[in-house]
Amino acid sequence: MAAKTATHKRTRQARLMRMRTDYVLVLVVAALIILGLMMVYSSTFDMAYVTYGNQSYFLVRQLVWTALGLGLLIALARIDYHVWQRWAVLLMAGTVLLLGAVVVVGSTKFGAQRWLVEGSIQPSELAKVSIVIYIAAWITSKGEKIRKITYGLIPFALLIGLITGLVLFQRDLSTAFLIAVTSWLMFFFAGADVLQLIAGVVFGGAVLALMITREQYRVNRIFSFLNPRADPGGSGYQILQGLMALASGGIFGKGIGASERKFGYVPAVHTDTVFAVLGEELGLIGCLVLLGLFVLLAYRGFKIALEAADPFGTILASGLTCSLILQALLNMAVVTGTVPYAGVPLPFISYGGSSLLSSMACMGLLLSISRGTREATGARAKPTMELRRKTARPSVSAAERR
Repeated sequence: MAAKTATHKRTRQARLMRMRTDYVLVLVVAALIILGLMMVYSSTFDMAYVTYGNQSYFLVRQLVWTALGLGLLIALARIDYHVWQRWAVLLMAGTVLLLGAVVVVGSTKFGAQRWLVEGSIQPSELAKVSIVIYIAAWITSKGEKIRKITYGLIPFALLIGLITGLVLFQRDLSTAFLIAVTSWLMFFFAGADVLQLIAGVVFGGAVLALMITREQYRVNRIFSFLNPRADPGGSGYQILQGLMALASGGIFGKGIGASERKFGYVPAVHTDTVFAVLGEELGLIGCLVLLGLFVLLAYRGFKIALEAADPFGTILASGLTCSLILQALLNMAVVTGTVPYAGVPLPFISYGGSSLLSSMACMGLLLSISRGTREATGARAKPTMELRRKTARPSVSAAERR
């Protein structure tokens, strides 16, 4: 009897553990990973064969990064997310050191100095996660004081200025922009004063305009965005080729692997403009499916934030969700010619280990927050059930009634 009770208890505990996993979010991530691997192979098999004599070269490397990313996701999902609140300062210190190392000894590609270890690691991608963790911990520690300018806006501006400044030294304006906007949104979610938020937008806009005007190639991107046909073979080339790839896909697409524009027409087909190849091969339907997956990811992420057990979990989940969704929207907006060109990868879809690991880390942290919420809910419900059992009126047997 005792063995049967113990087995029943273990079964019940296992069932509760399964219930604590957000399977909708897991399925969304799985779908994005599978779609990403398909697009990496489709966009690189010709280039890989010509360059390395192996058409699966990029796919194999991406599979290795995917395996590492899944391990990271599982590990972070099982670790209590409050651990990162205690380690936030060290994480930020490590991030600053890595970003500083890129400025000093980083590898240069395509006119930008963003990589370490012979172009294998991009610290600015890792900074997207660590800055969200640090800001969530910092904002939580301030509480209501964040509405005061000396406790809120000024320290916040100095912190974001330090991180984005190091990223700007790498000539990576798009990543600095994403970090700044994500941080500002977290500041907003934490209940900062409206005047502070407006001041932040005005100041940030002025800094953005200054950074654009200081580099001629950024100014050219603005002009090519406004009128790409003015220089179809130069600054407007990438915009026009991306739009032509999307248009040629039609509603249902040409089929996986059947893209023609990826053969020397669309630049960076496996990284920044992979969405153009996806649109050509899977059509409007494929683009809408991808957009729907990111919408569902945003819904689950903000739902986790709203249901989080504490303020740190709420702000952290909001920041992680904003970081991924903003990056995805920016990438798709660039390819569709909605905003000026910005070199950012499409999360889970673009080729690249640093970007994939960063995205997987965000998902692992979100799953950890979700599990913590469900455990806290279960812990609150258990005493209630025990109280109901204790206060319930005991049953009376038929013999006692007679």
